Amino acid sequence: MKLKEAADFANTGLPGTDRQADLPRASTWQARLVLGFADDAGTTRLVERTHFGPLRVQKPLYPEGARVCHAIVVHPPGGVVGGDELALVAKVDQAAHAFITTPGAAKWYKANGRTSRQDIRLEIAAGAKLEWLPQETIFFDAAQVQLTQSVALGKDASYIGCEILCFGRTASGESFTSGKVSQRTSIRRESKLIWWEQGVLAGGSGSMLSPLGLSGKTVCATLIAVGKPLPASLLNTIRQEVDMLSGNDGAFGISQLKSVLVARYLGDSSEIARRAMLCVWQHVRPDLMACAAVVPRIWNT
Repeated sequence: MKLKEAADFANTGLPGTDRQADLPRASTWQARLVLGFADDAGTTRLVERTHFGPLRVQKPLYPEGARVCHAIVVHPPGGVVGGDELALVAKVDQAAHAFITTPGAAKWYKANGRTSRQDIRLEIAAGAKLEWLPQETIFFDAAQVQLTQSVALGKDASYIGCEILCFGRTASGESFTSGKVSQRTSIRRESKLIWWEQGVLAGGSGSMLSPLGLSGKTVCATLIAVGKPLPASLLNTIRQEVDMLSGNDGAFGISQLKSVLVARYLGDSSEIARRAMLCVWQHVRPDLMACAAVVPRIWNT
C-alpha cells in the first residue's frame, strides 16, 4: 500500500472506530490522528478516533465528570526526528467539551538533513468548548522544525490553547546554537480571522538575543483564550499571582484583545513557565468554560 493510499484509508474511519495501518518503520514517521467529540445528552463522547502511524489516544477519560471528555495524545516513539511529519485534527461538535493534553514533553531531535513538521487543526462548533494544553516542547540543538496550527470556532464557541517552548536542553548544558524553528498560528471565528502569528527562530541568530526575539532567554510560553472578554480585575489578579510564584524570574504579560486573551512568559525555567501558565489557566477556565480548573493527574507524573 502506498503512503498516500494508506493515509486515505486511515481517514475513512467511521465514528467510534480505532484503526492502525500496519506499515513497517521507515527512516521517518508519517503519523496522523483524527479525533471527533460529540455531546450525548450532557455527556461528551469521543466518537471518532482514527489514526495512521504512531499517534493515538488510548481511551477517553472523565476525571471531572461526564460533561468534559479528556483525551491524552500519545506518540510512542517518544521523540521526533528529521523528516517526521505529525498531524492532529480535533473536531468538537455543538455543546461538547473536550480537553486534550499529552503525557510528557515533546522532544524534537537534531535534524538529519531533513525538516520535521507538525500540523494541528482544531475545529470547534457553535457553543462547543476545546482546551488544547500539551506539555512542554523541547527543541534539541540543530533541530529543523516547522509548526502550524489553525483553530476554527463557530458562534459562541470557546477555546484555550497553550504551548511551552524550550530551546536547547539547558539541564544538560546544551544551547540552541544551530537549527531553525518556524511557527504559524491562525484563529478564526465564523471564518473571520481574529488572530494571526508567525515567526522563525534560527539557532545562534540575532533573534535569539534581540529584545524583539527571545532576549537571550531559553523558554517561552504562550496561552491564548478565545471567548467572552474577561474582566480587567481578573487580569490584574493573574499578574500579581504570577509575579509572586515566579519571584520575577522572567518576564510575564497578559492582554485582552476583544475576544482574544493572550498571556506570555519569557525566561529560563520550564518549571516556572509551567506554573505561570497553570496559574493563568486556573483563573481563566472558570470564567470562560464555566467549570472549575481541575488539574489532570498526568501533569503531576
